[in-house]
Amino acid sequence: MVIFFKQLSKGISDYGAAIRFIRKNKLTWFYAVPIVLNILLFAGGLALISGFSEYLQGEALNASNLDNANFYGSEILSFLLAGIIWLALKIIFFFVFAYTGGYIILIIMSPVLAYLSEKTEKIISGQDYPFNIKQLMRDVVRAILIAIRNLFAQLLVVLLILIIGLLPIVGQIIGILSPLLLIIIAAYFYGFSFTDYVNERQKLSVKDSIRFMKNNRGIITGNGLPFAIVLLIPFFGLLLSGFIAIIAVVASVISVKEITPQNPIQNKKFDQKTHLLND
Repeated sequence: MVIFFKQLSKGISDYGAAIRFIRKNKLTWFYAVPIVLNILLFAGGLALISGFSEYLQGEALNASNLDNANFYGSEILSFLLAGIIWLALKIIFFFVFAYTGGYIILIIMSPVLAYLSEKTEKIISGQDYPFNIKQLMRDVVRAILIAIRNLFAQLLVVLLILIIGLLPIVGQIIGILSPLLLIIIAAYFYGFSFTDYVNERQKLSVKDSIRFMKNNRGIITGNGLPFAIVLLIPFFGLLLSGFIAIIAVVASVISVKEITPQNPIQNKKFDQKTHLLND
């Protein structure tokens, strides 16, 4: 547990190093991607919700026959019904996007994050990775599959926590700790997605990548924690998450390079003692 928190602190602190790295190496132009993404998501999401809301409002008014009613107060009832549908859709959209939004961001931004991860490693290690469209597409496909895999894995863990929460005594303890547990779980899986770009470049299979993540849970969770916390901020969290993802990918490369200075990843040597941080 001490090692976990030591690694967790290191993973979080690498965000500061990542911000300095981005500024020093003139990579700040990558921040333009989340700006464009936010505009597209906001416009598209607003149009989708508005259109669906209008459709449901029309169906509800037709079903209730309020649109043809002429009794006293029918206009008020029609207004209230339309307002309830509008509000309900917004609430549902918020909760659904609050859970899946992080992975949607990771999937949409996967080409940029893959390229940025590669660029960062090249600067740090000096190892050249010539641009290869086929390799980039493999990175993107794997990133999408990893994001989907992590989404469902996280959902299963959350359901397990909810089930345990129904048990007497133990459930009460879990109930108290569940907000913290859910954040840590989300952080681990987000950190997994950020770090897997490096592992894929080192030709690790998904199975070996999972083993690497388990051996370095603290670092991985630390890399994903700021991203997970930002997503909890209503509305603005989604706007900021793209910027945090840019920093997180750079931080994950820095973390992995510090964990494995001799590049044991490439040789697939997963002795857990090798991966522990020794300050």
